[in-house]
Amino acid sequence: MTVNRLLRWPVLLRIVGFGLALLASVTAQAQFRVDVAGIGLNQLPIAVSAFRGEDAAPQKIAAIVQADLERSGQFRAVDGAGAALDELSRPDVTVWRQRGADSLVSGSVSRLADGRYDVRFRLWDVVRAQDLGGQSYAVTQGDLRLAAHRIADFVYEKLTGDKGAFSTRIAYVTKAAQRYQLWVADADGENAQSALASPEPIISPAWSPNGSQLAYVSFESRKPVVYSHDVASGKRRLIANFKGSNSAPAWSHDGRTLAVTLSRDGGSQLFVIDANGGEPRRLAQSSSIDTEPVYSPDGRLIYFVSDRGGAPQIYRMPAVGGNAERVTFTGSYNISPALSPDGRWLAYISRVNGAFRLHLMELAGGGVTALTDSSADESPSFAPNSRLIVYATQQQGREVLMTTTLDGRIKARLSGQSGNIREPDWGPYPR
Repeated sequence: MTVNRLLRWPVLLRIVGFGLALLASVTAQAQFRVDVAGIGLNQLPIAVSAFRGEDAAPQKIAAIVQADLERSGQFRAVDGAGAALDELSRPDVTVWRQRGADSLVSGSVSRLADGRYDVRFRLWDVVRAQDLGGQSYAVTQGDLRLAAHRIADFVYEKLTGDKGAFSTRIAYVTKAAQRYQLWVADADGENAQSALASPEPIISPAWSPNGSQLAYVSFESRKPVVYSHDVASGKRRLIANFKGSNSAPAWSHDGRTLAVTLSRDGGSQLFVIDANGGEPRRLAQSSSIDTEPVYSPDGRLIYFVSDRGGAPQIYRMPAVGGNAERVTFTGSYNISPALSPDGRWLAYISRVNGAFRLHLMELAGGGVTALTDSSADESPSFAPNSRLIVYATQQQGREVLMTTTLDGRIKARLSGQSGNIREPDWGPYPR
């Protein structure tokens, strides 16, 4: 959402909620370039040597693995150039220790007789001279990047103890000329596939818990209407098309229902509706503007934004409805809540001296940290391992997507080569 629209809070919410960034004129391309900036504490130095045979493959596996690990904020790249290694090689650990590496990834890529590619790798602890294991994948050309992301997931989990999220997907929306598109891409923004195209705005994509569907808001009927879209088949289902606006869909933790914002009763209010459509049930009786619902990971609570205190703040209430309690008290204007899958963190956008910045609250203690010093942040969404946040912002007059670590130290820009992107939502682990 653009800053000037945010300033018109009451009018905007009564129309469609908080998600109209794409009504501005933007252009975009699907391919991103990843730039990592910042220095974290206690980063693990790792070398990823060029995979044997990857020069003849359409994807450079080693470079993808290295970029994934760097973007996580947990790893610092050590130059692996000049090494002639594959998954069967036993490295000279003394050489790699002298280079400053604690770990090493090596592997190979070869073409199989059926046209697929055989991707193999091995991870080494060069400090202890230990083989930490490896895997192999037989994949089509189109899944070479996925194989690289799975390697990065293996390395991340083996060395940090946390599950990696590099092989998951993100959704986002672009506008080129008068054409809006909903995209599904790898977690690094590459390999984007168009899920939906429309001459009218598409906003607020939201992944279902099993990653098979995307709910979104479309203006093709010249009003906001909520649909769900099957990612694999492209089929879609009408969820909410009631009088007035229908917006801000959020899936329940079991995928059976969605919370939505409807103005059918004369104001933006929260309702729950079956994932197959049907008659919605209102969650609260309020004369205020309530919108941007999001379920807690255990499904017991709904967090949302309301102006019931005079200005937009984040509240929560039982998922079945009931009394609401205020959550945000730092700052006079807080919107766009996002809950981490582990239930520990609340990310949101706060207006600070006219600038809209990404903030992070630890729910147990209530402590709040500003993660950015930018001025037009929007739409935060957590990685499924709760270790990164993707969000939209502006840099040098362009609209871009960024990821950040939870301490704000490591940020990666996923930018269109000649345009802008909006409305990111990070998908779940596949089930």
